[in-house]
Amino acid sequence: MKNRPARATISDVANAAKTGKTSVSRYLNGEQHLLSPDLKTRIEQAIAELHYQPSQMARGLKRGRTRLIGLIIADITNPYSVDVMCGIEAACRARGFTLLMCNTNNEVDLEQHYLQLLSSYQVEGVVVNAVGMREEALNRLQQSLLPMVLIDRKIPDFACDVVGLNNPEAADIATRHLVDNGYEALLFLSEPIGSVNTRRERLQAFRQTLSAFPEIAYENSELPLNQPTQLEAALRDFHQRHSGKRCAVMAANGALTLQVARAMQRVGLRWGENIGLLGFDELEWAALAGPGITTLQQPTWQIGYAALERVLERIEGSELPVTEQVFSGKLIVRGSSQRLSLL
Repeated sequence: MKNRPARATISDVANAAKTGKTSVSRYLNGEQHLLSPDLKTRIEQAIAELHYQPSQMARGLKRGRTRLIGLIIADITNPYSVDVMCGIEAACRARGFTLLMCNTNNEVDLEQHYLQLLSSYQVEGVVVNAVGMREEALNRLQQSLLPMVLIDRKIPDFACDVVGLNNPEAADIATRHLVDNGYEALLFLSEPIGSVNTRRERLQAFRQTLSAFPEIAYENSELPLNQPTQLEAALRDFHQRHSGKRCAVMAANGALTLQVARAMQRVGLRWGENIGLLGFDELEWAALAGPGITTLQQPTWQIGYAALERVLERIEGSELPVTEQVFSGKLIVRGSSQRLSLL
């Protein structure tokens, strides 16, 4: 097996150009106006011939800047997270930063591990889609003073900029849509709410909106993902208890919407025919599922882009008060939530 050629160093470039390392450093750092045209040409040729690539990390550390941004995502399999990441990456690219992404898979221990890892890489700021960090992790973050922005989920008792959906507004729009389409019994389904503010805010708005419609029966159920028998039982029970009424289900996020749709098929409930269905988050398959599933679309790319911009403001020294920046969602109406005729 042939040995790989050694990577060219700045000393190699200096020797090939017949100059010193200081002149090469000036060339690389954009101070070419300090060099003679002949010397500049020799350095250019040496870099090309040796295929020299400077270490951006080393250069950044020398200047006290790494131009690295850390991203901690709760669940990279979630299309929401992918879209958010694309927005963050686009903003990084536009501003000359590099993104380091870590997926915690909704595990608190991994979240803490990656926070420590990103700190060791000397990232200049962090964007976090929080899971539910423990007190010791929060204390470390507060002491580090590392610029940080939260996406989607807030952390209780932790003062930090947050960027996400206007959940009360979005849930109100979705709920009123179901009311306007003649549904008489509504079920709000979510994963266990715990400290996840997005689920709590959507449920609160759902209840608040329906409090103005005493003729409509409504309830909520919290179920863990990947518990199909429990979900089937909840749907079957809800539909049977409200027999004779127009029933509809609202799912709190895209992953749960998919589980609900599958469970409905297994128990013989057909959305758009004998039950309504509306889910948060727009997913590609929603338009292809039978008559299509109505969704509340989040501007996920814009949320990610805005979160990175907020982090950069903090990196650049902004001392504005901690704020929450929210975006409006968009209801995409399909056949699953249209006015039903009782079967």
